[in-house]
Amino acid sequence: MKAESNSAGRETTGVSLSRFTGYFLRLGTVGFGGPIALAGHMQQDLVEDRGWVRKEDFVEGLALAQLAPGPLAAQLAIYLGYIRGGVVGATAVGVAFVLPSFLMVLGLSAAYVRFGGLPWMQAMFYGIGAAVIGIIARSAFKLTRLTLARDRLLWGIFAVLAVSTAWTSQEIIWLFLLGGVVNLLVKAFPSRLQASGAVSPLFMPVTLGAFGVSETLFQIFFYFAKAGMFVFGSGLAVVPFLYGGVVQGHHWLTDHQFVDAVAVAMITPGPVVITVAFIGYLVAGATGATAAALGIFLPVYLVVILLAPSYKRWAKNPQLNAFVRGVTAAATGAIAGAVIVLARRSVYDLPTVLICALSLAVLFRWKVPEPPLIACAAIAGLLLHHG
Repeated sequence: MKAESNSAGRETTGVSLSRFTGYFLRLGTVGFGGPIALAGHMQQDLVEDRGWVRKEDFVEGLALAQLAPGPLAAQLAIYLGYIRGGVVGATAVGVAFVLPSFLMVLGLSAAYVRFGGLPWMQAMFYGIGAAVIGIIARSAFKLTRLTLARDRLLWGIFAVLAVSTAWTSQEIIWLFLLGGVVNLLVKAFPSRLQASGAVSPLFMPVTLGAFGVSETLFQIFFYFAKAGMFVFGSGLAVVPFLYGGVVQGHHWLTDHQFVDAVAVAMITPGPVVITVAFIGYLVAGATGATAAALGIFLPVYLVVILLAPSYKRWAKNPQLNAFVRGVTAAATGAIAGAVIVLARRSVYDLPTVLICALSLAVLFRWKVPEPPLIACAAIAGLLLHHG
């Protein structure tokens, strides 16, 4: 393949699709730190070190991942795969990036189902659950600084969703959309509506019943597909949506099982939204985990496939950008509210308060990866929990 010059004056290096896909298989296996860290790895490895991706293509992919619904890291990876090899490249990279963490979650789910009732497993998650609250709180703080800046309107949208989520413990989808509409009306008008069709739903329901799929799997798939359409930027944005539906709506999980599901996502590499596979496994075994993972990632994949060819035409549309910024502020507020909701279930005595506070202090003071922090919390839980 002929080398091409990128916007920084460097030439991109030709690479086979198999090697390109292999990189994402490795990143999905060892990549921790959340969406921003994973995107940083891609930029450093693929643009700066290897020269496999042009800088302008990476920047455009990152912008698409921020604009369109879906977990940022997975969407960016799929876009880069599309740039490298079209639909085949997007498919191969998407599967390679998600598969390792999915298989790890399947193993953890099986162990949880088998040993979850034993005192030592309960003690571990007693400590892990408290640490997870600190991790989510830290992520909410970082997202707030990143997405809101000093924009008073976005802060107002953030506050409304934070309070409503903390108060109701549920996903209020119309408030998310209202946040986008309000920011659109205030920031982008009067302007000509050039992208009136750009925010319409981008995936069509699939008739799974024709393939012998049970009603439960059908419900799991479509519930998580709906949730995936309201994840902007961080996979943690899906947490407040999932809590209301998974715990209070469908009654698939208890409060403590839900916090454990979030914890499992924190101790595995790759996209945070892989937590849905744990939830699906507890509901319907391995097939439930597969249905949940397909539900959360299929919209992400289709968004890239459908939008990438025309992306350059609508990416800078002011109306679309204003709408997405409003929805992102709402999602960030919902994450902040979810911290309060989940903390009521996991931080309820002196030891858990101390574990949560110490985890938060460590995260603010040092750049400690989540897995070692959670391992320390598990040990603390074993030492402190007495039934």
